[in-house]
Amino acid sequence: MDRGRPVGEVLLSVEGVSLAFGGVKALNGVSFDVYQHEVRAIIGPNGAGKSSMLNVLNGVYHPNQGTIRFRGEEFRDMDSHHAAKLGIARTFQNIALFKGMTVLDNVMTGRNLKIRCTFLEQALWLGRARREELEHRHAVEEIIDFLEIQHIRKTPVGRLPYGLQKRVELARALAAEPVMLLLDEPMAGMNLEEKQDMCRFILDVNDHYGTTIVLIEHDMGVVMDISDRVVVLDYGRKIADGTPTEVRGDQKVIDAYLGVAHA
Repeated sequence: MDRGRPVGEVLLSVEGVSLAFGGVKALNGVSFDVYQHEVRAIIGPNGAGKSSMLNVLNGVYHPNQGTIRFRGEEFRDMDSHHAAKLGIARTFQNIALFKGMTVLDNVMTGRNLKIRCTFLEQALWLGRARREELEHRHAVEEIIDFLEIQHIRKTPVGRLPYGLQKRVELARALAAEPVMLLLDEPMAGMNLEEKQDMCRFILDVNDHYGTTIVLIEHDMGVVMDISDRVVVLDYGRKIADGTPTEVRGDQKVIDAYLGVAHA
């Protein structure tokens, strides 16, 4: 079902992006845009180039060709740290949390870029460091409440079931107060109940914080339910782009997912 919500102006513009590893082209002239406040899905069969595109968007990979504009400004040779400073946060297909640390401490690490006091001030616990710590703690506690993980806030992440670990990773990404949030297969490995919870929280984040969401997801039911628009990749090329209804009925998309031979 198309969500049909009003969205803002173009936030991210990808124009003719190509990426190659040796002689293998992971992305080939891909163009699409993302509007403010929308949920934008990137889908495609295995090996289509979805994760490569996400890695380009947050500076892990640098495209060989093409341009990317975020908030109207073109960025070149951007790394992940720069992307985070611009307001781009990400979760990963394979959970990247500190398993021995508590939920609260993991989410607090998402505030690192917001720290303004010096190392010396932190070490001596001076006034500004104390005030800043309280401000960050308050922001993190609000996110923990929002994602309904108060009951596990002092639990080491390694003891949690997979679905809750995914929610903690979402909380840590939100702690950075991103303008755009990249989600790499947020439903992977989840049971039906966990998927329903994650869908609800993604939409809540989008509505409550106004965060623009770009996600990769294999569950087509999820994609069709929560996305405003969908871009489809196959063998590194864009083969479709539109609303969930438009994409679902596109013959090129049907052929790609059914494994029809390419001419």
